[in-house]
Amino acid sequence: MRTIFFNAGPLATLDEIDSISNGKGIIVNDNVITSIGNSSEIMEEYKSSDSKFVDVSGRAVIPGLIDAHNHLLWAGDRFNEHKLRMDGMTYSQIAATGGGIMQTVTHTRQASNDQLLRIGTQRMQEALRNGCTFLEAKSGYGLSTNEELRLLKVQRELNQLDHLPSIHSTWMGAHAVTQGKSYQEYTEEILSDQLPKVLESGLAESADVFCEPGWFSIEQSEDILNESRKGGLNLRMHIDEFCNGGGGELASELKVVTADHAHYTPLDIRLEMMENGVMTGFLPGTPYSNGDDWPDFNEVSSHDIDYTIATDFNPNCHINNLPFIGSLLVQRNNVDPYSALVSVTRNAAKSTPRSDGLVHGKIEVGAVANFNILKSQHWESWCMTPGSSPIHSVCLEGNIIDL
Repeated sequence: MRTIFFNAGPLATLDEIDSISNGKGIIVNDNVITSIGNSSEIMEEYKSSDSKFVDVSGRAVIPGLIDAHNHLLWAGDRFNEHKLRMDGMTYSQIAATGGGIMQTVTHTRQASNDQLLRIGTQRMQEALRNGCTFLEAKSGYGLSTNEELRLLKVQRELNQLDHLPSIHSTWMGAHAVTQGKSYQEYTEEILSDQLPKVLESGLAESADVFCEPGWFSIEQSEDILNESRKGGLNLRMHIDEFCNGGGGELASELKVVTADHAHYTPLDIRLEMMENGVMTGFLPGTPYSNGDDWPDFNEVSSHDIDYTIATDFNPNCHINNLPFIGSLLVQRNNVDPYSALVSVTRNAAKSTPRSDGLVHGKIEVGAVANFNILKSQHWESWCMTPGSSPIHSVCLEGNIIDL
């Protein structure tokens, strides 16, 4: 099936020369972009064909957004905890009382597969309404072998549904521990039982570890990540969310794909990570939700360090909206709108690739046909409407979806 998008306004391709052009048309065959050219010339050539025609009406077009860090599947909520933090309790203190991650684990374990599938579908629909065409989804709210496998199986079911963003599935059994079990005991359980069964299942593409003082230590994280790599998984990490805990050094040493949060990672370690091919993954929604300060995004950019931004959607950061995350950078941290867009498209594609090998995060010939038609004629609007979605319609895998 050939679909021709014509009369486009500013087209931000996010190609390597950072071109923005006007008056272009895009030809899509099945789910791949096969041609980009002058709109009037394309229309003249194909006007008598049996193609499907979509009039963009001068609206701006940007690539499909990629959420490179999303805790998609969990049940229940923890909205009561913000007041506890206002009263002076820390994240770890809340967790020690049975709140935090463990409260979510309890609710998630009680939810049926059908309930989790329905929850995941609703959240992916919300992500799509906000322009997300691909997301990385983590397990991590099961914290036992059977429950982690169950979450990964539901993620696989979600990835098989039509007209929803595609999923890069990450196993994150090393997220926290259940009460009555030490981190060393659980690490040994992960290495002897959970990880081998995850590898055998073939349900995960990546492994992630919450490497933070008070959670998984540097040594425990290293053991889990090394064994995950031996099993063929790509490596991701949570680091330096609450303090400089040394996670950046380990990320650099292991040359993981991406090290996320990285809020308190020192600049010299960020540079070392970059030299070793590690993407810095910023999660601005988390400090926003917690009322904390921001990392210095522009300092990172001034040293030519590539980074991604993502939602970190989870019970403690209930933001499933990439344009809003972009707004936090642009309208609160003086980051250029194009730089912010790069971080959720081209850069995010580097850390979160498609399993079929197709290029995404760009609008170019040969790339998957994932792109957003904005409501505005200005491409900058993608991150300028924090109270509503800037997306008019989405081309998802070559199918036009009106929102």
